[in-house]
Amino acid sequence: MLTGDIRNQVDAIWNAFWTGGISNPLEVIEQITYLLFIRRLDELHTLEERKSARLNRPMEKRVFPEGKDSRGRAYDDLRWSRFKHMAPAEMHSVVAEHVFPFLRTLGGDGSTYSHHMKDARFTIPTAGLLAKVVDMIDHVPMEDRDTKGDLYEYMLGKIATAGQNGQFRTPRHIIELMVEMTAPGPKDVIVDPACGTAGFLVVASEYLRLHHPQVMRDDALREHFNHHMFHGFDFDSTMLRIGSMNMALHGVENPDIRYRDSLAQDHAEDAGRYTLVLANPPFAGALDAESVAKDLAAVVKTRKTELLFLALFLRLLRPGGRAAVIVPDGVLFGSSKAHKELRRILVEEQKLDGIVSLPSGVFRPYAGVSCAILLFTRTDSGGTGDVWFYDMQADGWSLDDKRQPLLPEEKLGPVPRASLDQAEQARNNLPDALARWQARNGAERERPRTAQSFCVSKAEIAAAGWDLSINRYKEVVREEVAHRAPKEILADLMRLEDEIRDGMKALEGMLA
Repeated sequence: MLTGDIRNQVDAIWNAFWTGGISNPLEVIEQITYLLFIRRLDELHTLEERKSARLNRPMEKRVFPEGKDSRGRAYDDLRWSRFKHMAPAEMHSVVAEHVFPFLRTLGGDGSTYSHHMKDARFTIPTAGLLAKVVDMIDHVPMEDRDTKGDLYEYMLGKIATAGQNGQFRTPRHIIELMVEMTAPGPKDVIVDPACGTAGFLVVASEYLRLHHPQVMRDDALREHFNHHMFHGFDFDSTMLRIGSMNMALHGVENPDIRYRDSLAQDHAEDAGRYTLVLANPPFAGALDAESVAKDLAAVVKTRKTELLFLALFLRLLRPGGRAAVIVPDGVLFGSSKAHKELRRILVEEQKLDGIVSLPSGVFRPYAGVSCAILLFTRTDSGGTGDVWFYDMQADGWSLDDKRQPLLPEEKLGPVPRASLDQAEQARNNLPDALARWQARNGAERERPRTAQSFCVSKAEIAAAGWDLSINRYKEVVREEVAHRAPKEILADLMRLEDEIRDGMKALEGMLA
């Protein structure tokens, strides 16, 4: 958890960027990302120096070369630990004219971070602003993975207040619910084909550290965790840089975060490679027919991005692989041939496990579209039995544009740190949804259709034309009527009849 002092520092720097002329929140995050990367390079170089001194032999791997750069500045001056002590004007000159050109030449270590820094641009306009940012970052205890990860997450959270840019962020508590429901294991290979800031991958990595601590103790599992487990695609270079740094600050050494137009490029090299898909892809758009990857067009003939992404998820998963993905409600009940065919494939040819209907305000203030979490397993041989449905009414936050928390922090999220009473559960359905999901093959099958969750048979779904909308199957009973005595109901009806009669008489008098 971040302290109030660190949050205040971040807020102050954020405001300084705005008053200093940088009003795009993505640009603010990007500049801070570069500085975090520069500090990381210095820390790596320092570790090598200490190792060299301890073993009394030359450094094996220098991050900063010996000698001077092409402009005559000593490479040692480009290190964070050196330029942070310079006067603001000199610091600004060194960072702009020497450090950033040096960043663009990196890449030799093969890390995803170095690769995404090759087109780094320095846009901090004044020496005073740079000095403030450097001082703030320098005071953050970067040796603490949780602190530096939380710091970056806090800064990323500010993107969500910036209109269109908020499309890159799925609320963290919704991501946490999806990760808890899929329960990643230490041998999983996880992909998000529209990764943005890599939120799904970050939360999955934190889940594994907590529930499978052996990933950090076993050499083979640690190698898999750091180099082979996490994969993210995006076609926005800024998002790739931000996502890569987000993973780095959460302790994943070398994730596979790379440029890819997921719907336009064929997927021969990635087909059947992954065991878990976690994603909230962009939707409500359409591609040109000639732009759609041929292997996706072979699954379903459509140009709608939300349907193409579903076809992509099936393509990327290996048999036995599972997915938790967010889709717009239209995917669940759309009447086009492509909509119905994709739903038929999920139910008949694969294993559809469950659907969580989300409140319509979950993605406000930047989107009011109604969505659902779709959970399925690729089998290529069917296997759908009863499909579990959950009707989420509240996620712990107000469903208006302000999205204010309705409960204390320790009572939010799918796994709150404090227990919730009945009234609090009505404000935060996530723990209840998770508990019921885990009982979907047992007690959940006995729930009536009037409950918040229930199961529907494959045969009934097929008879309904593969309609997956929860409202198609949910039964509504007015409990205030169902639980009252007949005499009370009759008395109310008689009172209503008297009121109508009196109203009619009054109306007749006015018309006379």
